[in-house]
Amino acid sequence: MRDSAEIVINTTPILSLIAATGSLDVLQSLYSRVWVPFEVCQEVQKGGLSGYGTTELVQAQFLFKQNRPVSISALLSNSLDLGEASVIQTALDNKLSLVAIDETVGRRYAKLSNLKLTGSLGILLRAKQVGYPLTMAVAVQRMRQQGIWLSADLAKTALAMAGENAP
Repeated sequence: MRDSAEIVINTTPILSLIAATGSLDVLQSLYSRVWVPFEVCQEVQKGGLSGYGTTELVQAQFLFKQNRPVSISALLSNSLDLGEASVIQTALDNKLSLVAIDETVGRRYAKLSNLKLTGSLGILLRAKQVGYPLTMAVAVQRMRQQGIWLSADLAKTALAMAGENAP
């Protein structure tokens, strides 16, 4: 069940959603437009040694991938990594209210910029609530298998919110 909300997404949520579900299709099922700043595309496409997530990003034709860098304010560029700064700046420049950022400092700056926040687990919880076929415990396990760090408390809270028991 897609709504009219648009979202700007950072690198970690992209990689986490790929780890959790094997694709980015969950985003297409939830949002009318998913903005991916140029800088985020570059971070994913660098892919480290494994190239993890690159194929899924390229294959997700529904994503609104920006084809040039955003002009980032000095405050954001001096305070955040390039991906987080570009997500917030893209949202502000395009009058978008919702961003997906997992990192604490980036989330703090997004709040200070009066943006609404979600993260990887928030997207998965919302998807499950609207009927997307996923099991939160399996999603969390897959994320951890790919080296995505989730605190025990955060994972436990997400499982409880999804109506699942911790394994």
